[in-house]
Amino acid sequence: MISQWLRSIKSYVPGTLFILPAFVLFAVFIFIPLGYGLGMSFTDYGGFNLKANFVGTDNYAKLFQDDYFLISLKNNLIYTLVFVPLTVLLALSSAVALNGIRHLRKYLRMAFYFPQITSMVSIAIVWGLLFNPMSGPINTVLKGIGIANPPEWLMSSHWALLAIILVAVWKSFGYYMIILLAGIQGIPEHLYESAKLDGANKFQQFLYITLPSLSPTLFMVLVLTIINSFQVFDLVSVMTDGGPGRSTNVLVFRIYQEAFIHYRMGYAAAMSAVLFLIIMVISLIQFRMEKKWVTY
Repeated sequence: MISQWLRSIKSYVPGTLFILPAFVLFAVFIFIPLGYGLGMSFTDYGGFNLKANFVGTDNYAKLFQDDYFLISLKNNLIYTLVFVPLTVLLALSSAVALNGIRHLRKYLRMAFYFPQITSMVSIAIVWGLLFNPMSGPINTVLKGIGIANPPEWLMSSHWALLAIILVAVWKSFGYYMIILLAGIQGIPEHLYESAKLDGANKFQQFLYITLPSLSPTLFMVLVLTIINSFQVFDLVSVMTDGGPGRSTNVLVFRIYQEAFIHYRMGYAAAMSAVLFLIIMVISLIQFRMEKKWVTY
């Protein structure tokens, strides 16, 4: 009995040793900071070796009375509700289109993916110039086609968030397109051949073969885009600095302001904990809904 127990333990040793380095790194850079941040959220810690006093749930109670936080949360929800559908639809349509283009697929795939490997700061600076309401090429083109008063984009509280979303979609959709394209190319060809013999047109093939077969990949892309939408920071920081007014201030940028501008790190940690909870709840809801539409 003991010898069998020892043999069973011994069988797990090689695998454990293989995953141990990754687990240690994960613990050092994820678990420990996560626990430390959660503990900090119950204090009034201000950084720079100042004493941290325990304040209980005061930071959390203050959050939902903080107009700035609530505006940032609303902006982030608007960003998510626009960014996610646009990105997924553009990535899916591009993947389907590229799958049907044999000769140019390699070059177009590289062109669509290129923004993903470009520095976010560089992209933000260039698009900031393009969106310049006075001399930017975008408004110059709009005026040229007869629009007398084009949007002021980044200088307008009504248009700034949309401008950031458009840049984020442009940068991100190529990455998700590559994932979806790989999923489409993994669908057995004989399914399409059988559908053609039965008289199915292109749209019917897409609706009844491509979409059901692609649903696991599409689900993963949906989860990734939603998580990504709650982590937006670079574009807001460089292009608008949260303005005009508070129209583009989002959760991660607000956390940064509280922690590194106002030095209320305990309060910022509470915001981070709420953001983590929001992402976790949305992800759990998605995984619960997965069984209703994902086909394996």
